Parts: sequence; structure tokens; C-alpha cells
Amino acid sequence: METLLDTSKAVPVSGNVLVDKKKLMELVDQLRLAIPQEVKAAAEVLSQKDHIISQANLDARRTKAQAEDDYHERVDQNEITEIAQKRADDTLAEAEERANRIIKQTESDAKSRLVDADAYALRSLRSLERQLNNITESVRKGIDMLAEDTVVTANGYHNAN
Repeated sequence: METLLDTSKAVPVSGNVLVDKKKLMELVDQLRLAIPQEVKAAAEVLSQKDHIISQANLDARRTKAQAEDDYHERVDQNEITEIAQKRADDTLAEAEERANRIIKQTESDAKSRLVDADAYALRSLRSLERQLNNITESVRKGIDMLAEDTVVTANGYHNAN
């Protein structure tokens, strides 16, 4: 249409132009045909726009739901990890406590056995001392008796018991 106006003859002093009616009618016919198609194309774009927006909203909701699921799964995994760590720490603490009790009990038992062994050794040594004293006393009596007999025999006395 602009081309038609640009190529048309100007009417002096009026600002008007003379337009070829046949060419103008052809343009009007083309416009009549094009407008419904343009309207249809615009309506199709609008309907696609709604579909695209709906699809984008659906995708956004899915992405958000997946992100929330991932978040909750990670939170659950973190809680499971924390629970497992707590159990491991508790088990380790119990094992250390039990090991300390066993060590203390073993040390106590060892001290008790050492005291018992020392007491047994002391009793045995005292018994041996008594036996040695008795033997020493018997040896002393035997020596004394022999010495007495030897003195008597040397002096000329002989006891004939």
C-alpha cells in the first residue's frame, strides 16, 4: 500500500494523491484474504502460548517436586548418617568402657594374686625356717651329745648306755 501511495500522482496544493483504483482493489482483496489468516495465526500463537505456559508451569512443578524429594532424601540420608554415627560412637564408648573395666579387673586380679603369692611364699619360708630350726636344734643336740661322749672318752670315762 505504501508503494502504491508513493508511486501515485500528487494533486497540487491539496496533499492528496490520485490512486489507481484497480491496484487499490487488488490490495484490498489481498488484505481481506490475509487478515483472516493473520487472525488465525495470531489465535494459534495465543493457544500455543497458553500450552507453552501450561507446559512450563507443569515442568516447573515437576522440577520443584523433584527438588523437594531430593532435599527430603538428603535430609533423611543425613539423619540416617547421624543416627549411624551416634550408634557407632555409642558402641565405641561402650567398648572402651568395657575394655577399661576388664583392664582394671585384670590389674586387681593380678595384684590379688601377687599378694596371695607373697603370703604363700612367706608362709612357706616361715615353715621352712621352723623346720630348719628344728633340724638345727636336732643337729645341735647331736653335736652336743657326741661332744659329751668324746670328752668323757677322752677323760677315761665311758658311758655304756
